[in-house]
Formats: sequence, C-alpha cells, structure tokens
Amino acid sequence: MSKPYRTRRPEPGTYSNYYQPYIDKVPEGDILQTLAANLDALPAFFEAMPAGKWDYRYAPDKWTPKDILQHLIDTERVFSYRALCIARGDTTPLPSFDENRFAREAFAERRHPEALLAEYRAVRTATLFLYLELPDEAWLRQGQAGSGVLTPQAVAWCLAGHELHHLDVLRTRYLD
Repeated sequence: MSKPYRTRRPEPGTYSNYYQPYIDKVPEGDILQTLAANLDALPAFFEAMPAGKWDYRYAPDKWTPKDILQHLIDTERVFSYRALCIARGDTTPLPSFDENRFAREAFAERRHPEALLAEYRAVRTATLFLYLELPDEAWLRQGQAGSGVLTPQAVAWCLAGHELHHLDVLRTRYLD
C-alpha cells in the first residue's frame, strides 16, 4: 500500500517556516529510506575525516566537527521526542531548545569520535524504529513545538535536511 506521507514533502503549515531550508535540501523519495541510508552515510563521512580535523574550529566561536556530531545527536533526540509526543496525541505544547546551550553542556571535546559515532547510530536506529511502527494516521497529527505547529512527518524531513545542512557546512568550512 502506498504511504504518501513518506514520499511527499510535508505541506507548508505543518511546520514552522524556520525549517523550510532543511526540508528543501532533502531529495525526493521515501523519507525513511533517506534516514536509513544516512545511518551508514553520515558515520562514513565522519570516519573519512582526517583525525586532526575532529577538534578543528574555523573561527574561535564556531563548533568543532565533534560538536556538530553531538548537535546532530541531540537534535535528533529532541525532535524524535517531539514526533513521539505528537504522534501519541499529547497536546502539551513542547518547548524549544537552545542548541548553543546544549553544545556547551555536552562537552563533546571530551568524547572519543568512535563513541560519538556509536551514539549517533543508536539514536538514528531508535528514530527509525519509532517511524517504522508509527500508525498511518499519526504521521500527519499536528502538535505545538517551540513557536509553531509540527507533525511527525515534518520532523522526519527536518531531521534528514538538518543533517544535509551540517554536512554541507563541514565540507565547505572544515575540509576545504
């Protein structure tokens, strides 16, 4: 059976305009296949990074690749929780999160790259399990997150696009 909410971009109005650039980055296709492909592709990208680049900052106040990877992990946790709450019909408005505070308090510089990659794989795997078992009607359920509306469908597209955004930043600011 066709599952259009997996293969069609979320409709405007089902997410904050802030997320549009992320959603626009995602290629056409089944969003769960995209997320599953990134389970291998993102770690492969980081594993190919020269060891000396993991703690590199291109400017004094910018994140390192370790910080970026930890940010991707934290963001996925926060957004997957949002998708879970909304999918389960919880109408409690969900708070924003301050990614800069999260980055400061994560102390990614103390972490070993292999541990970060293992954590990424675990979190992405958990996200995939959440979505694979999500009832059809839950994908388009709307909830309040931060300052706008959000659906589990939009969360999936945001996660994929957010990763693509940070991979672009890594390629252009850290590896060129």
